[in-house]
Order: sequence, then structure tokens, then C-alpha cells
Amino acid sequence: MIRRRFQNGCLTIKGKGQKMWVARWRETVLQQDNTLSKVLRSKVLGSVSQISKSEARALLANCLRSRNLKQKRPLTTITFEQFVREKWEPFILTTIKPSTARYYRFHLQRDLLPTFGPLRLRDLDRESMQAFLSGKKQRGYSSSTLHGLRTTLSKLLRQAVDWNYLEENAARGLLIGERVPKKATAFLQPRQAQQLIESLPEPCRTVALVAVLTGLRIGEVAALRWERVDFLRGTLHVKQTYSEEHGFGSPKTRSSTREVPMSGPLRAELLAHRARSSDVGAGSLVFTSGAGTPVSPKNLAHRVLRPTCLRLGMRSIGWHVLRHTHGTWLGESGVTIRGVQDILGQSDLETTLVYTHPVSESNRRAVEVVGALLFPSVPPQGAEQDKHQELVS
Repeated sequence: MIRRRFQNGCLTIKGKGQKMWVARWRETVLQQDNTLSKVLRSKVLGSVSQISKSEARALLANCLRSRNLKQKRPLTTITFEQFVREKWEPFILTTIKPSTARYYRFHLQRDLLPTFGPLRLRDLDRESMQAFLSGKKQRGYSSSTLHGLRTTLSKLLRQAVDWNYLEENAARGLLIGERVPKKATAFLQPRQAQQLIESLPEPCRTVALVAVLTGLRIGEVAALRWERVDFLRGTLHVKQTYSEEHGFGSPKTRSSTREVPMSGPLRAELLAHRARSSDVGAGSLVFTSGAGTPVSPKNLAHRVLRPTCLRLGMRSIGWHVLRHTHGTWLGESGVTIRGVQDILGQSDLETTLVYTHPVSESNRRAVEVVGALLFPSVPPQGAEQDKHQELVS
């Protein structure tokens, strides 16, 4: 016969002064080496003068009910830091994007491990974590940083639940208040953008044009290949990203793999750039250095983009400002927020974009409006195609 693991527990009276009912029972815990062991638990139920013996037994039975029904998982004794160092870092961080891993490590090293590291994983409750976030907010932490701390905690505890170290993710539902940035993100006015682009040498000029007229991340621009520039349909296919630290890889998120419409001005600029390029094979990169290697976004920014800004009397900017500029101009053109997210490939889209995602007419009209801000004399993409069809016929 299989022995049923049912227990009634033990009820005792303790205390030299005021007598107290104390409940005791045995509980299964998960050790750090993933082996199970029994430990003795106790809980003070209340004073003998206020709680009768039958009431105390009812309270004890309530403590044991879920355990006897096998609804409780074994409780782990592993600490928060041990779980991070021995489990999460080697098995999870190595499988995610390097930039995302750096994001999590930053919040762990600076705030989470110093605060929660010595605590047992199971002792992290919602109240203490909420107090931690509220304290950081009072110290002046931005809502973006608070969001990062909450996200890192939630990712960790969710994995602990999946691996049966915890029963629930206590970080879910933590409040950080309204996410308001400390300062508004910079963007360029059309006249500023035009002045900057006209002052940049090649290939930085065309790189900046692609960034400001499509909203692509600089890594996506650096990884762009000619086979993914569809001049006939007027679209760019975003399927890769590039960084000097990690080389080529998949885009930042699943939503970032997308098809972005080209405006008429951008199509004309890329055709001119293609005519100047020595290697225009299908698999060749659109932008390369003089040595034929992928362009270095950092070098272009430090040696060309920022010095040009300073020479023009503008504030020094990075590549992300051009992406934000495109998003701002899209919003001012009347496109919906969903349309902006669609074109920029942001990760909070509810519907994952796929490689064959169709380009809506509203999104195409929006990028034409953006293109016209810099090149008012160039006809839009649709008009240029119609003219081409007339000449053919």
C-alpha cells in the first residue's frame, strides 16, 4: 500500500506569562541541491484566554488543509542571489539578446541583488517589493528605471515559478505609477534635419536619410542588404540587425521583423546610392566601410554625425534621435498610434508582425508625408510608379 502523507499536526501551549496556542507540523522543503527534506514548522495561533482549544484545532486544520490536499509545492531554501547566480544567469541570460541581458544585469547588480540577495527566494513577498519600488521612487528614480526593476523582478520570479521553486510570481501587479519620462526625448524639426543631412558626407548622409525617413534602428540600417530593398513595391524588409560587439543577429523583438514602406524621396536616394556602390549583389550590404566591412554606427556617430551637429551649432545627437524624429513626424502627419508602432516595429504590438505583413495604404501615405517634409519637390512613390507604368504602356 502507498502510505498517505496526511498529518494532523500538533497543538501545544507555550509561554511563561501569557499562555499561547502554538501549532506545529512537518513540511517538505526543496534544498539548494534540489533534494527534498522535512523541517519542523510552528505558528503562534493566539492566546489561550481568547481562543478555545476547539478553535485552535480549527486554525491548525486550516494551516494543514492545503498541504494535506497536496496543493502546496515543496518550499525552497535557495536565496535570491543563489537563484540568480546558479540558475537564472547560466540558463536564461545566455539565451536572450545581449542588449536585453545587459539591461537585466544592470538592474540586478545596482539595486536588486544588494537589496534582496541574502533573502530566501520564497520570502520575497509583494508588500516588501512594493515598499522597495516606492522607496526608489521617493529617492528620485525615473519611472523608466522603476519599470526596469519591476520587469527584471517579474522575469526572475516567473522563471522560479516555472521551475517549481515558487508557487506564484509575487512581482505581478506591483505599482510604479504613471510612466512619465524625466525629460522629453529630443527630435529634429524638418529644417534642422534637412540642414544636417545636407552637411553630412557619404555614406553617413544616406544612412541618416534612411534612419529619419523610415525610423529603423541604426543596427537595422547597418544590416540592410540589397535583396531586402524592394524598389518595385517600395518597401524595406527588416530581417537582421548588426552590432560591433555581437555581429549580425535577429532583430530586437519578434515585432521588429517587419516590412517598412519607402517614400518616393527615399526610393530615389537609395537608387542613387546603389549607382555609386561597387558591390550591389543580392546578399551585399547596402552600407559598407571603405574596406568593404559593415559600417560602424559608433564610428559614424563619433567621427561624423556629432561633429557635424556641433559645427552647425546644433545640439549633439545620436542615431536614436533620428528614429524618434521619424515617429514624431508620423504622429504629426495624422497616422494612428498603432500605425506608428507598426512602422517602427515596437515590441508592445499585440499582433506579431510576420515577414509577409502587408503595408497598409494609411502607413504608406504617412511615410510619403514624412518624405515630403525633406524633399517637397520629389513626387510621391505612387505617382512615380504611375508615371513609370504610363511610359511602359
